[in-house]
Amino acid sequence: MPRRPFADEAEIIVQAGKGGAGCVSFARRRFQPRGAADGGDGGRGGDVKMVASPSRQTLANFRQHRLFRAANGQPGGSRLKTGAQGADLIIPVPLGTTIRDADSDQVLADLVAAHQEVIVAQGGRGGKGNAHFSSSRLRSPRFAQPGEPGQARRLRLELQVLADVGLIGLPNAGKTTLLTKLTASKALASPYPFSTLEPNLGVLQHDEHPPIIVADIPGLIAGAHAGKGLGPRFLRHLQRTRLLVHVVDSSQLDPDEPLASIDQVRRELQLCEPNLLGKKPLVVFNKSDLAPPDFPWQQVVDACQRRGWDALPVSALTGAGLAELKELLWSHLEATAHEDVQ
Repeated sequence: MPRRPFADEAEIIVQAGKGGAGCVSFARRRFQPRGAADGGDGGRGGDVKMVASPSRQTLANFRQHRLFRAANGQPGGSRLKTGAQGADLIIPVPLGTTIRDADSDQVLADLVAAHQEVIVAQGGRGGKGNAHFSSSRLRSPRFAQPGEPGQARRLRLELQVLADVGLIGLPNAGKTTLLTKLTASKALASPYPFSTLEPNLGVLQHDEHPPIIVADIPGLIAGAHAGKGLGPRFLRHLQRTRLLVHVVDSSQLDPDEPLASIDQVRRELQLCEPNLLGKKPLVVFNKSDLAPPDFPWQQVVDACQRRGWDALPVSALTGAGLAELKELLWSHLEATAHEDVQ
């Protein structure tokens, strides 16, 4: 079965329901051929709501279906009967969806909790029936209010995946393979650059620790801020992470400049998403099995520690160091458990 395309942006139009018209009616009873006004009010139009659904993973559903309308309210009836209210339209979106008004760029909501909902378009009020306008001076009003139109909006949806840990690095550093070894993710890895074209998610489970959601972000290259490679568009998915893991290809590592590739990635972060630099990183030197037997690992780890970064050589292929990496991830996340991530 072909993979469903990942979509993290969409633009849609929502139209709330129109309110029902008020009724012009008069009571017709015996000996009262021209009785009192008894026209009822129209029903309110339905609202358009968005709700965070744990079962939705992407915004791909909005690629084909872009216009959403709630039901209109029903007109009022005689004998002071109020028209039925239009049914609300509920639109499910993935957790982590930011909703913006496309015309003003105002953020309407940030849906990060399961079943959290927000009204994005208000239904129109129903019109008042002629019974509302009857008075001692106007005994037989022959008019009523029309229903108000529902609110219409053009919305821009942006998805930021909800992950605790983000894997970041140059292309072909082995991030996807590392993800599949740490979690039960079925993401496909290939031995060439840019094999990851979209974020991949996996869950790291342990009986004694809470589960960790890990995100693998497509690789960055020099000039990504200017659109080179896949550009910086996927960096938004790191905004909510509590820990960044820099994955480095050990087979390309120069022990005299062990942080060169990390500095390159962090320069792109500075130019694209500088707030990400405030997250304390963890450095993972992947593919350690490809390094020479006499490789000076202590020298490399010491260079990271001088910057205040924990570092660990691992091999996603052979499994070396993965147990230590898992414990290090839980340790870092427990230390930041009370920090708010926006």
